[in-house]
Amino acid sequence: MRRLTTLLATAAMATVAAGAAHAQKWDMPMAYPATNFHSENGATFAKCVTDGSGGALEIVTHPGGALFAGNDIKRAVQTGQAPIGERLLSAHANENPLFGVDSIPFLATSYEDSAKLWDAAQDKVKDVLDSQNLVYVYSVPWPPQGLYVKKDVNSVADLEGVKFRAYNAATARIAELAGMVPVQIEAAELSQALATGVADSFISSGSTGVDSKVWESLTHFYNVQAWLPRNAVFANKDAFDALDEDTQKLVMECGAKAAADGTAKSEELTAGYLKTLAENGMTVAPPGDELKEELAGFGETMTGEWIEAAGENGKAIIDAYKAQ
Repeated sequence: MRRLTTLLATAAMATVAAGAAHAQKWDMPMAYPATNFHSENGATFAKCVTDGSGGALEIVTHPGGALFAGNDIKRAVQTGQAPIGERLLSAHANENPLFGVDSIPFLATSYEDSAKLWDAAQDKVKDVLDSQNLVYVYSVPWPPQGLYVKKDVNSVADLEGVKFRAYNAATARIAELAGMVPVQIEAAELSQALATGVADSFISSGSTGVDSKVWESLTHFYNVQAWLPRNAVFANKDAFDALDEDTQKLVMECGAKAAADGTAKSEELTAGYLKTLAENGMTVAPPGDELKEELAGFGETMTGEWIEAAGENGKAIIDAYKAQ
């Protein structure tokens, strides 16, 4: 009997050891602070996968650029240094214009229109990611983008010479059109850049402004609602293909839930972010008529430029979006 008990105990230990050997841990780099709603949503997604797989696939998030800086995350996932990660997709529009479809100024300026534009674009974006050894999992839009500055701005002329944080091709082009001086700055570096005068202005959401406590350096937020850029989560294709079919399905199901929940949270938080900016002494206002008209002109110019750069795929996306 003692021998049988010993044999059973040994078998049980072997089973546990085999399960542990098959368990995987995926580190997930993220660029924004742990308190940002994208990071919180990513942590919920990771828990969904971890719990749903019974720990067979554990995803651990690393917010705030702790594992890889924002501009290194996509390459890290492509090359297998990280099996999954989150990145502002439009930051890579220089690789392929389709990555910048969500950041064409004044094309899709509401959550409803953002969803329509992404519906028209996502299959073609997924194909590009697939060609780069990446599997698209989900994406969530930021709140509408506004203009942060250190002074009153009534027209584009008031922006000439201002040091402007550019984080993607679209923002760099706006800086060029407005006569501003573009400076490449990642989100994790923004507070320091503003405090030290490296940048005096930027376009981003109310979320970024609150995260960075911009009221410590800037004074005005103009709610120009330029666009709703997306953070996308993607996995290394080799790592994803190595998962069994059920786990692949789980990752995608958790991703679909994260997309829906994250978008709802983004919309919910928008008004609250602007209220926080105002409560901390910033002037929060819509753009004046002259500034609004001039910025809309930039949008028309940049939509045409984007279609030209993106070619037939770009034209097909815009046509499909406008037909909805």
